[in-house]
Amino acid sequence: MHTPRVAFLRSIVRLEELPDYPFPEVAFAGRSNVGKSSLLNALVLQRRLARTSATPGQTRSINLYPVNGEWVLVDLPGYGYARVSHEQRDEFRRLVMGYLLERKQLALACVLVDARRDPSNDDLALLEELELHQRRFAVILTKADTVAPVALKERLEQIRALVEHCSACQDVLATSARTKLGRTQLWALIQNVLNHHRTQRTSSA
Repeated sequence: MHTPRVAFLRSIVRLEELPDYPFPEVAFAGRSNVGKSSLLNALVLQRRLARTSATPGQTRSINLYPVNGEWVLVDLPGYGYARVSHEQRDEFRRLVMGYLLERKQLALACVLVDARRDPSNDDLALLEELELHQRRFAVILTKADTVAPVALKERLEQIRALVEHCSACQDVLATSARTKLGRTQLWALIQNVLNHHRTQRTSSA
């Protein structure tokens, strides 16, 4: 697969700053330090596109990255990080949930979950909200290369059982930003969802 054409567009700290354009968006959401920026970089084959850090909570804005002039990758602030104030955490939550539940351009929310751990209460609450609002989502396990194959299989089965009756869930995938595990499958999923989104928009126009 060729390297996508992708660049940084802008950072958003308030929902009203989001641009009103016709391009569909694919958002990466998850707890702080789950590896959102690393996986985004691996997906588009660019090491330093999205900022990565060993310190959780570094992404504090909604960051937009146009891909091939056709759609936009969205890196959302992480949630659940304890070393920020309650006020900051509440503001991040309002920003993230406002975007995920209201943004008309959103075609797919990729909810990233650390493959080494059970989904957190924040993860489960987010999945529930997306399902209740019928916002298409996929659960993406990160850091899968750090988990033994048997344990990874069990984690995938756990998550698939969790979302078995969720009509808004598009897939459950295991990925690794380091080894590129699951990259091809994630790219194919995104393309399929984008095609469906465009078809729906055209038929309703």
